[in-house]
Amino acid sequence: MVDHKGMMGTMEVVLPHRFPFRMIDRVVELEPGQRAVAVKAVSCDDFFLEGHFPQDLCMPEALIVEALAQTGGIALLSAKEGGMGFLVKVEEMQFDKAITPGVLLTLSADVEFSFGEMAKVRVKAETEGETVAQGVLVLAAGKP
Repeated sequence: MVDHKGMMGTMEVVLPHRFPFRMIDRVVELEPGQRAVAVKAVSCDDFFLEGHFPQDLCMPEALIVEALAQTGGIALLSAKEGGMGFLVKVEEMQFDKAITPGVLLTLSADVEFSFGEMAKVRVKAETEGETVAQGVLVLAAGKP
């Protein structure tokens, strides 16, 4: 059985982000230090949609990367005591489809390997089983 309350507690501890810049709504799967899966419900009420192509609303790609980095940070830091995650580098990123309001975005992050306080994390964003963005991020664990 999935412990959603425990996963939300992990998200609260690991992510320093709060409204309006927390880009994930819920952690649905967690293997500490290895993998995390989170979801983001994109709503027409999201602040970032106001001025981003008002005639054709979509989630900015930079915020999709941020959502993926936050998911990766949860995967990486859930196995460590304290610290905060930092996005160091976007090594690869491919966007295949625009994310529009009404979409439930599933964000996955798999730690490929870590070196010291840094890790290379393969990330993917999907909606309805279709990959909409994927890439590799370098994340670091540090002190706030």
